Amino acid sequence: MPLNIKDLKIESLDFVSLGRMKDEHAGNKGNVIPRLRISGAPKEAVELAVICHDPDAPLAHGFTHWTLYAVPPGTTDLDDAQSKFRVGPNGAGQPGYYGPQPPDGHGPHHYYFWVYALDTKVEGTPSREQFLDRYAGNIIEQNRVVGTYEN
Repeated sequence: MPLNIKDLKIESLDFVSLGRMKDEHAGNKGNVIPRLRISGAPKEAVELAVICHDPDAPLAHGFTHWTLYAVPPGTTDLDDAQSKFRVGPNGAGQPGYYGPQPPDGHGPHHYYFWVYALDTKVEGTPSREQFLDRYAGNIIEQNRVVGTYEN
């Protein structure tokens, strides 16, 4: 996947980049999706995808906390995303957001909220790994905002 970061942005209204996420966003303390805003989608984008991934999870490929597809390129606000867009599987194999829940004492984990602008539509609800395998060549631009959390 080529590096392409130009105008596409994603930010949270609930945490600053590399800042601590609120307890309400944790999987065992509310499981509330952080408020996210997108801007600068390229005009040639057909669809956006959003994926939240924790590479610090003690698993071979980290842990995917959220996959979201069929986001129209003009979307700026991901409020109510679970009902507006196509939700894919998290790392537990279930559809929907699964908030941070790192092991006690494991230190801070980083939660990457990626936005991908694609030149094609995503078919179905692939896992994060399937999405990257199938659509890496279709990513026009990408960016991320990173929150941290620890127990």
